[in-house]
Amino acid sequence: MAQQETDQGYESGTSVAEPGDGFVVDTEDAAARELAHRERGTSRPITVVGNPVLHKECRDVTEFDDELARLIDDMFASQHTAEGVGLAANQIGVDLKVFVYDCPDDDGVRHVGAVCNPVLEELPPSERHLDDSNEGCLSVPTAYAALARPDYAVVRGQDAQGKPIRVAGTGYFARCLQHETDHLYGYLYIDRLSKRDRKDALRQMAENTPRYEVVPNS
Repeated sequence: MAQQETDQGYESGTSVAEPGDGFVVDTEDAAARELAHRERGTSRPITVVGNPVLHKECRDVTEFDDELARLIDDMFASQHTAEGVGLAANQIGVDLKVFVYDCPDDDGVRHVGAVCNPVLEELPPSERHLDDSNEGCLSVPTAYAALARPDYAVVRGQDAQGKPIRVAGTGYFARCLQHETDHLYGYLYIDRLSKRDRKDALRQMAENTPRYEVVPNS
């Protein structure tokens, strides 16, 4: 996911999950962990809308090995180069259900981690408070559009070693978790827009030049 176009605050009607509730702690040593990943990794160009790998469901991760670890390192390096806050594997052309994130929540707390085989948990109606802030995507470079999403999200999946994990996010981080999970099931955020807003986002992309390397569509 691209960084916000403008700084915005968030109000959340949902309490933040605590580690004792079975959620992964992804805020400790966030800067050091992110730096270690990207220093081991190699930045790769970003695939953009129209590339077939972005428009189909990715394969489940079944091998939690050194190859997966290298992929995650490369994803952190690629995310940093593109100045993003979240990146799915198919955004660098890899057909696997894994995403990484380096994203603040609505309180400005930095979250860093990786999730394999993510599934969004369905929220009860009492926890579905919609936020219609702008959203952007590294695979739709330079384009932004308002999109309503719940301001609280829970994703369950596995970590890089295959251990079951749950990740909870509020505000901007909740948007990131939903955005990246969508990617791995073949959806870009523009697929959730009206036809008019989607057309406008694609126009923005066509009229501007990204600051990072992209894979041209044939």
